[in-house]
Amino acid sequence: MTLATDRQWWPPGDKTWAYHLHWSLVGVFNVSILLAAVLDWNTWLLPRPSSLVAGGLLTALGAGVFFRGANVMQSDEVRGVTGDLYTGGPYAYSRNPQYVGMIIGTTGFALLSNALFVAVLAAAHIGWVLLLPVAEEPHLRDEYGQEYEQYAARVPRFVGLRTVRELVN
Repeated sequence: MTLATDRQWWPPGDKTWAYHLHWSLVGVFNVSILLAAVLDWNTWLLPRPSSLVAGGLLTALGAGVFFRGANVMQSDEVRGVTGDLYTGGPYAYSRNPQYVGMIIGTTGFALLSNALFVAVLAAAHIGWVLLLPVAEEPHLRDEYGQEYEQYAARVPRFVGLRTVRELVN
């Protein structure tokens, strides 16, 4: 189910039209943000070189977190087609470590490019990523039942104080 309808949109299915539409739009968005960065590079307000350093570090950190979360799964599972409920590794700290990586990396890329249009696209992307679990969680509850409920009760959706405490200890 989604916010506006009782129709379940996630997961997009095993290579259905929804699957192809979703991943096509992801590809178009990724190309768009890269083109915007190339065409509008360093035309905004952020001071250099601090935005280069901070942006580069956040981009690299976000990519690392994303790939660590994705590395736990098989390729079809990463794309939302099938899979198990993962609760170990990075999923012991966040129910959505790939999304956490996307948020960190996209923020870093916006800082790195220092371009207003990239910042706007990055904000839209982050908003989308923040909404994705809302679409995914009903499917996870249906698929894994009590196991998912217990997992959701102990692990935050993104990152919480509990995540930080566990990483520090």
